[in-house]
Amino acid sequence: MADIEEARKQFERIDTDGDGRITAKEFKTALAQGGDWNVTEAVAEAIIASRDLDGDKLLTFDEFWAHLDK
Repeated sequence: MADIEEARKQFERIDTDGDGRITAKEFKTALAQGGDWNVTEAVAEAIIASRDLDGDKLLTFDEFWAHLDK
């Protein structure tokens, strides 16, 4: 089960510019820093799009939280 405080910390680590939204580029960078997850920008965009509830091609914390295994 995901803890909301830990999820918030993880979100903030990915959101490197601190604007409250995760872009595909930020997500791609976070995956690459986490280990062997070297994905293309297109794959990162597809992952973001699959979780983006409002269609703006960005993830807010609420969208990020909604898709965690709780």
